[in-house]
Amino acid sequence: MDATFRIFRGNSQGGGYQEFLVPVEEGMVVLDAVHRIQEHQANDLAVRWNCKAGKCGSCGAEVNGKPRLMCMTRMDQLPLEEPVTIHPVRTFPVIRDLVCDVSWNYEVNKRVPPFTPGEGDLWRWQQKDIERPREFRKCIECFLCQTVCHVLRTHDQKSSFIGPRFLVRAAGLDMHPMDSISRTRFLKEEGGIGLCNITKCCTEVCPEDIHITDDAIIPMKERVADDFYDPVRWLLRKITRRG
Repeated sequence: MDATFRIFRGNSQGGGYQEFLVPVEEGMVVLDAVHRIQEHQANDLAVRWNCKAGKCGSCGAEVNGKPRLMCMTRMDQLPLEEPVTIHPVRTFPVIRDLVCDVSWNYEVNKRVPPFTPGEGDLWRWQQKDIERPREFRKCIECFLCQTVCHVLRTHDQKSSFIGPRFLVRAAGLDMHPMDSISRTRFLKEEGGIGLCNITKCCTEVCPEDIHITDDAIIPMKERVADDFYDPVRWLLRKITRRG
């Protein structure tokens, strides 16, 4: 059967949808269809991709309004009696067609306090210490969680919120048994963790099934609350003049 695709064509100045008719074969994913359009109908269609195996995170786009990896979205999962609409992710500036400028994320990454082992510590830990942050290391940096986050997408708070991807990174560093620093002040003042109202939209779109909200954001929110809003700790800071 044939499927109709409505694909955004344009750049940062604007654009619109262009329709293409594509023959659908068994086992096809959306990225296969986009490549077929590139090959036979629109050689200049810009799309970013790399591994085609759901491991590089490059081919993120909004398929029928939902942020997805095109290489992991099977055609038989979509209602093909209607046009399949593909739009670049809306949280970041469009460069051209389906390619967006996600460089803001890499600038944010530089601001997260890095892994800092303590001096003279013995590099020994238990298996449970290895397994605890393993989930966070599955992140492929597709930035779909950043894309769907309403603080970044709807309210454009990029100047005051680092987004779920980097809250996950901070949580992973914080759980490392050899890390020696606290990131709670960074998360409170620069990371904007208080802006997240834990809707779990980031968890829902994660292609690696990382429990972003429950396992990373909520525990880090609790640590920030303990460090800055617990009255006993507040009194101790005043007495010792720390923080």
